[in-house]
Amino acid sequence: MSEDVTFESSINKSDYKILIVDDVMSNVLLLKILLTKEGFQVTTASGGNECIQKSNSENPDLILLDVMMPDLSGFETAKILKADEKTKEIPIIFLTALNSPQDIVKGFQCGASDFLPKPFNKEELVIRVMHEISLVAAKRLIVQQNNELKNTIVGRDKMYSVIAHDLRSPMGSVKMVLNMITMTATPDQLGPELMELINQANQQCEEVFSLLDNLLKWTKSQTGRLNVVYQDFHTDELMLGVVEIFDMVAKMKNIELVYDNSVNLEVRADIDMIKTVVRNFMSNAIKFSESGSKIEMFVRQEGEFAKISVKDHGKGISEENQSKLFRKDVTYTTYGTANEEGSGLGLLLCKDFAVKNGGDIFLESQEGVGSTFSVTVPLRKEGEPLPSAVQDIVDDKDEAPTIE
Repeated sequence: MSEDVTFESSINKSDYKILIVDDVMSNVLLLKILLTKEGFQVTTASGGNECIQKSNSENPDLILLDVMMPDLSGFETAKILKADEKTKEIPIIFLTALNSPQDIVKGFQCGASDFLPKPFNKEELVIRVMHEISLVAAKRLIVQQNNELKNTIVGRDKMYSVIAHDLRSPMGSVKMVLNMITMTATPDQLGPELMELINQANQQCEEVFSLLDNLLKWTKSQTGRLNVVYQDFHTDELMLGVVEIFDMVAKMKNIELVYDNSVNLEVRADIDMIKTVVRNFMSNAIKFSESGSKIEMFVRQEGEFAKISVKDHGKGISEENQSKLFRKDVTYTTYGTANEEGSGLGLLLCKDFAVKNGGDIFLESQEGVGSTFSVTVPLRKEGEPLPSAVQDIVDDKDEAPTIE
């Protein structure tokens, strides 16, 4: 109760305009004096037609509307106002001597917010008016805060995009140099301590680059700047590319990658998005696997979908933490077996990309045993053409959206 009083007391009444509509001039003058004394802006009309005209031209915040008028009744006037996009949100308090249940029901059906019986009591008038003005003020505050929140989100997403985009390119160059040094240098050449430092730098660089890549794609996806470009491709093409990327990273941790290529299905999806999903699965699998273990990759058909899975034999995830992985409102991250740190963003991006392509993400995990992450991708249906809008994008190479 005290919060309501505090909110009402913070309202500047002079910011709100009330339109008084009555064909009896003495009623209009009395209401005008009372509400002007309370601090409101007041404008008046003598009938329904004038009320409609002034509602459009002066945009009042509240209308006190008499029911019995010679040109248009209050009920008819309210119906017209509520049917107009410009005036339909203006609250209406009916002023009437009619107090039968049928009249009250009819008034609410016409769009009334409240009724004030004639003859009215001054205190009751002020309370009812103030109640409606408080609702108007609350709506204004919500709209203002909503707009501020939207601007904040736009600014945040732009900042994320700029950070990820501007840092990704130089980090990519550093990553390539460190990869080359790691592959060609030996402890005998550099010394064991320096070699260990280079390996750590290479690992951390890979993690930062992956984070920036995910951040850029996530921001573009959330702001609608990343379109799904459907293509027909085989799962074998996708999986072999991912294995090639992660083979060196896995060897550095003495982990064996095992790809079962016995099932090779033709699917329809955005290959870049699905690659991102599987790459995140692989990165996590390596992160949470012990040295000397293996990671298995395989494809199975489930109905009209190809199910692509990455299975590790690492730390596993508790049931409690499994429920947190794909939630935007929960920040969940943990360290890998070599203290690798994740952001938690990758799996959110995987979920988003899977759903955008008509599939989903699945997890099977047991703490201390390992985890299997899977993504379902729709199979290509024989004779099914690409969506026309997507085909136009694919055909027009200059306009085709890209993932940077």
